[in-house]
Amino acid sequence: MKSFRSDDEGFTGLEAAIVLIAFVVVAAVFSYVVLGAGFFTTQKAQQTVHTSVEQSSSTLEIVGNVYGTGTGTGAVGDTIKYVNFSMGLAPGGTPIDFSKVVMVYSNASTLETLTPPTMTSGTIQQPSGGDWAITEIQNAPNGNAATASPLLQPNEQFTISCEPTNPIVENDVFSIEIRPSVGAAFSISRTAPAAINAVNVLY
Repeated sequence: MKSFRSDDEGFTGLEAAIVLIAFVVVAAVFSYVVLGAGFFTTQKAQQTVHTSVEQSSSTLEIVGNVYGTGTGTGAVGDTIKYVNFSMGLAPGGTPIDFSKVVMVYSNASTLETLTPPTMTSGTIQQPSGGDWAITEIQNAPNGNAATASPLLQPNEQFTISCEPTNPIVENDVFSIEIRPSVGAAFSISRTAPAAINAVNVLY
């Protein structure tokens, strides 16, 4: 008769194959999880970069000097009524809609949000007490400043005039913060001279 012996060599190979398959499955699942997390992180990082580029590319800049004008003659007690400056886009900047811009005036005793113009009767206007307005447009894309839109575009310049409710006195330190709808805010800080004339370059 043929004897039956205990021989588990075949079972050992089968078990090894099962363990190997289990390791492969676990590794595949783990790799899928890691890749998914990596793709999610990369997408978030890309979104952050695009947002940062959009914010930084919408930056404004001052073109030329900042002027303070009024009816001063250099006498004691004269004040500055208007603060005038020209603005353009920084190199590579995206267009900014000035109909959505907010301007805030502040000094040691005052904080006020200047009222924007309605711009229904045209972009170019004159400010009144507590207002700001675009008083002049250079390099308008359509070639006609009178019919230009309030959208500041590359190579274009807007001359802005701000009239705080309270006139600016001698040696007064003040700031005007310009807040576009997209991009970082731009701040202008200047000091009124000790003797105020009709036209003053502010530093």
